[in-house]
Amino acid sequence: MLAWSGGKDSAWALHALRSGGEFEIAGLFTTINQDTDRVAVHEVRRSLLIEQARAAGVALHTIPIPRPCPNAVYERAIADFVAAAKREGVTHVAFGDLFLEDIRRYRQRQFDGAGIELVFPLWGLPTRALAREMTAAGLRAWISCVDTRRAPPEWAGTVFDPAFVAAVPQDIDPCGENGEFHTFVFDGPMLRDRLSLRPGARTESEGMVCVDLLPE
Repeated sequence: MLAWSGGKDSAWALHALRSGGEFEIAGLFTTINQDTDRVAVHEVRRSLLIEQARAAGVALHTIPIPRPCPNAVYERAIADFVAAAKREGVTHVAFGDLFLEDIRRYRQRQFDGAGIELVFPLWGLPTRALAREMTAAGLRAWISCVDTRRAPPEWAGTVFDPAFVAAVPQDIDPCGENGEFHTFVFDGPMLRDRLSLRPGARTESEGMVCVDLLPE
């Protein structure tokens, strides 16, 4: 079971797991804000996530959470989902994390005692080289949200592609691993079909600029 945001890192993790051939992908799981019906943090409509999972050919499981969501509520929702998945035969949970040690340790604590092994297929890969590898393989993603404290607000509503990666300044992680920006993949080797999307209205709240992605 793969933790899924619809973004480039989780999408590339799916590609890497399939390419490795070691695991059978049982499904994807995503937390969804109950009041907005959107992917938590990335602010992408659930309807687009459903289309994306269809294009990937993988079952999608959505986990509703409130907004704001206390961490204890979030952890209980994830724990209940993983316990149910384990009863269905799931043995591993995978994440697209790249290098943040505190996040990895948090996940290890979160799943301690769950009887599930964790997999990090992209862990430790140099992110600038990884971003180039992703885009060279055909991965394309809309940048759905930007943290304006860490990255230029005009990136919201642009496409993560080779030209974008080449232009990312050296002081910004090109994969946005520090939360600089979030993405939604619409094309790539992990999808059977390209998704036709366009950027809609822009909103800004608490330093985050987000673009409402719409079906074209």
